Amino acid sequence: MAELADARVSKTRLRKEVRVRPPPRPPFIMITVTDLKSGVTFKEKNEIFEVISYTHTKIGRGSANIKIKARNLKTGESAQMSFTSGAKLEEVDTEKKKLQYLYSDPENLVFMDPKTYEQFPIKTTLAGEKDKFLKEGEFYELLTSEGSVLSINLPKLMEFKITETGPGVKGDTVSNVYKPATLEGGIEIKVPLFINTDDTVRVDTRTNAYVERVKVTR
Repeated sequence: MAELADARVSKTRLRKEVRVRPPPRPPFIMITVTDLKSGVTFKEKNEIFEVISYTHTKIGRGSANIKIKARNLKTGESAQMSFTSGAKLEEVDTEKKKLQYLYSDPENLVFMDPKTYEQFPIKTTLAGEKDKFLKEGEFYELLTSEGSVLSINLPKLMEFKITETGPGVKGDTVSNVYKPATLEGGIEIKVPLFINTDDTVRVDTRTNAYVERVKVTR
């Protein structure tokens, strides 16, 4: 009888242990397409995208069509996507970090977290034309996920010195005629005729367009 009682107690304890054991965590988090608001990152066909814009359109009783414009964080290209209401996608956990640009080699651009001194290499092919805007020692905002850099967010406006251009035209400060110029880093843009070599100019990094000449205090 004692042995039978002990067996019952053991089974009861086993059942209790099984009940309190937490369920296994899913390998990733799924979100519905109705949660794809601007700035949300998600994975589709092994590519990571960031939502730029979102449109919700009803197409019938109880159904809807979700259309979004999203940016591929690896290529920088934008794409139009369409989903039916209720569809789910894998959410990507991202973090914005302010990192210092250290140096480049033929394959990578290397950034460092100034707090932890952890280094983050990013393929030059991923950076695209942005690498020409980077200045060693300066800080930039990078989007990271699971220890990897997804994209570099440049300031909209940056200042650069003209390293080469044609001779300036004195007094012509409102000309709409432009000439080619090369900036430090090798960036090629068009500038007004009055701009000279060694002048500092402000550039729109989104379009590579000249904005204005910067007065430098000497």
